[in-house]
Amino acid sequence: MNTVTVQQLVDRFSLEVLAGQDQLHRTIAKTRVYRPGLEFAGYYDFFSHAHVQILGRKEINYLHKLTEEERNLRIGNVVKYHPPCFVVTRGQEGLKYLKKYCEEEGIPLLRTGEATSKVMPLMDIYLAKELAEEAAIHGVCVNVSGIGILLRGKSGVGKSETAHTLIRRGHRLVADDIVVLKKISPETIIGTHNGKTKEFLALRSIGLINVSRLYGRKAFQDETRIVLDIELTKWQENALNNELELEPKYTEYMDVKIPHIEIQLQPGRDVAGLVEAAANNWYLRQQGYSAAEDFMKRLQSGE
Repeated sequence: MNTVTVQQLVDRFSLEVLAGQDQLHRTIAKTRVYRPGLEFAGYYDFFSHAHVQILGRKEINYLHKLTEEERNLRIGNVVKYHPPCFVVTRGQEGLKYLKKYCEEEGIPLLRTGEATSKVMPLMDIYLAKELAEEAAIHGVCVNVSGIGILLRGKSGVGKSETAHTLIRRGHRLVADDIVVLKKISPETIIGTHNGKTKEFLALRSIGLINVSRLYGRKAFQDETRIVLDIELTKWQENALNNELELEPKYTEYMDVKIPHIEIQLQPGRDVAGLVEAAANNWYLRQQGYSAAEDFMKRLQSGE
């Protein structure tokens, strides 16, 4: 299972460390951040103590208004659960009592000048991606007119060459050779690179090219939501290559179903053009239109 350290959170969001400097190696294993308002009021039945704890204006103002004895009790009852860290928003001051308890319990106390409403969704997105279940597959990932596509097939079938043609037509490379898939929700898979292959495309007989250097920054995209799985295969003479595909096919990645299309290769075929057509056709389906269903209706109506 993936984890994120508090240090990574500090670096990503430029957080100020107020206490627990020597505890930044602590790990965060839960997505989504949490505001412990009810817990400071004494209700702990559903305390998500394994999550990053966000202390906004409401929480800090509430603690400020308590007597010293009551405040010590409320804070003490929360810190004993040892959450990964506390993040105070809006640059709020007067946190001596929080620093004291965090130092005693070895819990990092962090601060940002940003508003709670801005910090929470950004941290949620960051943690969801970093902690997501992931898998690495052999293939190419491209973004075609805003649509994330996996190109798969046997080595040498022409995946990278197809991606190169798509890039020249104004589309974007995400990853070549090794595509990292991340499941960020029960229905959503994003594709990205592994860092080492970022911006690189390997073309047989040519070698490695850096698409950003060669075609500009618009030729590369860091990640994309995967909505189509296209497999490039060798041409089969006796295969039915013009079936209507009324029943869609799917490939499963980490229990998420992705629409699957097979494109058979033959000299002279515009494979990049077919990938573009598949992307546009998928988009029309999302808008409620199916060319195959439209055609069948015309046949049945005798038009």
